[in-house]
Amino acid sequence: MGQALAHYEIRDQVAIVTIDHPPMNALDVATKEDIGEIFRELDNRRKEIRAVILHGAGDKAFAAGADIKTFMELKPDTAKRRLTRSHQIYKIVEDFEWPVIAAIHGFCLGAGLELALCCDIRYAEESAKLGFPEVKLSVFPGNGGTRRALYHVPLGKLKELVYSGDMIDAGEAFRLGLVEKVTPPGRVMDAAMELASKIINRGPLGVAAAKKVLNRTRDLPLSDGLELESDFWANLTATEDMKEGARAFIEKRKPEYKGK
Repeated sequence: MGQALAHYEIRDQVAIVTIDHPPMNALDVATKEDIGEIFRELDNRRKEIRAVILHGAGDKAFAAGADIKTFMELKPDTAKRRLTRSHQIYKIVEDFEWPVIAAIHGFCLGAGLELALCCDIRYAEESAKLGFPEVKLSVFPGNGGTRRALYHVPLGKLKELVYSGDMIDAGEAFRLGLVEKVTPPGRVMDAAMELASKIINRGPLGVAAAKKVLNRTRDLPLSDGLELESDFWANLTATEDMKEGARAFIEKRKPEYKGK
């Protein structure tokens, strides 16, 4: 795609999606729409890829929240429509077939952190700053943050973050479970690519099925989740890849997966 508020490239079966809205990669309506369009296009090219890395352009931010200037024009009905659309776009990222890794540097605030929480895995440079500062504008996280953060952070700690609007560093985010790895400055993309390289060498149908099961069962009762898990697992036994994986293990060689 040409240069836009977000763009992508495919490198060795890894799609690298870049938020490119200088100077802070604010997630205004147009930027979110570009992100949604990219993930729709990647869905059409999903046979070419096995993992996605999402990051921000420049050296200041992964994404530093919404475009505050637009808040002045909002009314309840327009705000509701905008949030509904935002939820739809974020859901496209969350439900994308292949794992999405957020590579976070600089500021990752508000809607930016909410977008990162839609990703499967979050890596952050040690100098990154994360938080939900919305209460400083007399609102609160409205792009899914109050729900998705609860998959990682205890309720009391999330309330502390939301009510105070304070930023935390990457080390604290790691301790809370908001990010899975902290890297030295300038190394987060390398770490994300290293993980993506591991993923693309695994059985693609198994990875995709695992993502569906993990996302769909997290809000289900245990018995319902186990039923869904067993259905997906059993269906994989009908695939060529499953047999190839077992055969390669027995023969002590690297499997050659075909996504069938």
